[in-house]
Amino acid sequence: MTLTDYDLRLIGEGRHPALWEVLGARVEPAGGVSFAVLAPAAREVRVRGDFNGWDGAAHPMRRRDGGVWELFAPEARSGQRYRFAVLGADGRWREKADPMARATQCPPANASVVFRSRYRWRDGDSQARRDWAKEPMSVYEVHLGSWRAREDGSRPTYRELAHELGDHVADLGFTHVQLMPVTEHPFGGSWGYQVSSYFAPTARFGTPDDFRYFVDHLHRKGIGVLLDFVPAHFPRDDWALARFDGTPLYEHPDPQRGEHPDWGTLVFDFGRPEVRNFLIASALYWLTEFHLDGLRVDAVSSMLYLDYSRGPGQWEPNAHGGNENLEAVALLRELTAAVHREVPGAVVVAEESTAWPGVTAPEGLGFDLKWNLGWMHDVLGYLGHDPVHRAAHHGELELPLDYAWNERYVLPLSHDEVVHGKGSLWQRMPGDDKRRAAGLRALLAYTWAHPGKQLLFMGGEFGQPPEWDSDGSLCWELADSPPHQGVLDLVRRLNHVYRRTPALHATDDDRGAFAWHLSDPGRNVLAFRRTGPDGTLLCAANFSGVPQRVDVGGPWTTLLDSERPHLTGEHVTGVLDLPASTVAWLFSAQCTENAHCTENVECTENFATR
Repeated sequence: MTLTDYDLRLIGEGRHPALWEVLGARVEPAGGVSFAVLAPAAREVRVRGDFNGWDGAAHPMRRRDGGVWELFAPEARSGQRYRFAVLGADGRWREKADPMARATQCPPANASVVFRSRYRWRDGDSQARRDWAKEPMSVYEVHLGSWRAREDGSRPTYRELAHELGDHVADLGFTHVQLMPVTEHPFGGSWGYQVSSYFAPTARFGTPDDFRYFVDHLHRKGIGVLLDFVPAHFPRDDWALARFDGTPLYEHPDPQRGEHPDWGTLVFDFGRPEVRNFLIASALYWLTEFHLDGLRVDAVSSMLYLDYSRGPGQWEPNAHGGNENLEAVALLRELTAAVHREVPGAVVVAEESTAWPGVTAPEGLGFDLKWNLGWMHDVLGYLGHDPVHRAAHHGELELPLDYAWNERYVLPLSHDEVVHGKGSLWQRMPGDDKRRAAGLRALLAYTWAHPGKQLLFMGGEFGQPPEWDSDGSLCWELADSPPHQGVLDLVRRLNHVYRRTPALHATDDDRGAFAWHLSDPGRNVLAFRRTGPDGTLLCAANFSGVPQRVDVGGPWTTLLDSERPHLTGEHVTGVLDLPASTVAWLFSAQCTENAHCTENVECTENFATR
């Protein structure tokens, strides 16, 4: 295939809608492979591979307008390895992996691989348009390499994981799996967050079609698949994107903007049209070619601020004198708009840790959801105190409910909270194992009742005691033993009740559907109501470590109690006895006709004057 003049114009303008269809290695229907690569400053480019004995002189590429180089190799076939030999503007030859490669060798090898998909999807209309603000969404976050390692040290395959992980997630009732990055990356210790190939699933677990099977199988079990997407930065490896044509093609040329001080990586030049096109095309590629249901965009804060992790003298203000990275803002807006236009059913989630306004507003950055990292910090900080000391920290529970409707939120109990000496969720609960189990159950029940979607990192569903080890495996031998079995049973029950109770998810973005019932710092007790089209749910939480009594009025029907998860259907009127370290869910259909009833107003006033 020869690139048309129209393709070249769109590439030069940074707005080709399907960049992966014209760049990279494309197997032609009649045989042979067409190669094309963007290298505007290169003096010469050759293709070296299995098909020419790795003699690049046999396959010099021709330069087209805009710095695109192309070649048709009739001898090349799917499955063969290749690299580009690039003579840079600086007069130096570099061996480069294809930035648009659809497959790669398994690290530490780093050649690109010609690949033609032969997969036939069976998941039907898995990407129907959805209003995720109104839908139940409970997400199970997974690092594929350490979810269930083999005894012989080998890695499970995508196809094996499809069945094992799919069965586990379906049994527990999660709506989605979120994968830590499976885009190819050279260093496993980066957990996938230092990406070298933005169009290739990691070969650690199989081929791209094996990954398609993984997604397809989960879809057929009713489970959505989200992917961690990393447009903020990339590693310095000389064989990958860095100084691709002898100049900073992908990275920003100014070291104050092109180098990340925390991670030792390079930062994309967000203002360059070709780079914006590359990143947006990558996002669309994963959503369309692999039928993914959405993306969680990593490290958004590091993109938004010019002074992120930089001190005085280490950054320059923008044209208006501010610290906002205006080019990154434009990219993020373009990315979310492109996803919503091209893949209307997909959800785009921001990991953004500051108070940047309008992250989930259509007129702002345009994301569907944002990780509520403030909620995570406050709630885990509060529960990390021994109950006898929690009264002084009660505001850490109240504060997130003051801003819970500023954005549309995900409540993340993520991998970042169970590493680097923080301890697992189990370890962060004070007391002996019995109290830790009760504390973790209360945390999970409180999280599922709180406005917002939920995300739980693997191992949290049964209270894994040790911190997460990315080179190891979860402690599955504990999942069926007390008290961990009780945590697992509660998660299963939480998801079951959550999915069939619209009051818990259909009004996540409606401030008027929430009302305080009481908040008592002295007793470490609080209660709030959430009203939906099916009625009103009352969440009553006792974090005191001793039994408490709460005036709840009524009548109510018990849906769930974190101390007694199988106790349901019990009628409650007047006073509710709460065991130590428990969160109870009560339900009433009495308010279905008016979500903004006088009773809710009175509850708000009672809270304000307590």
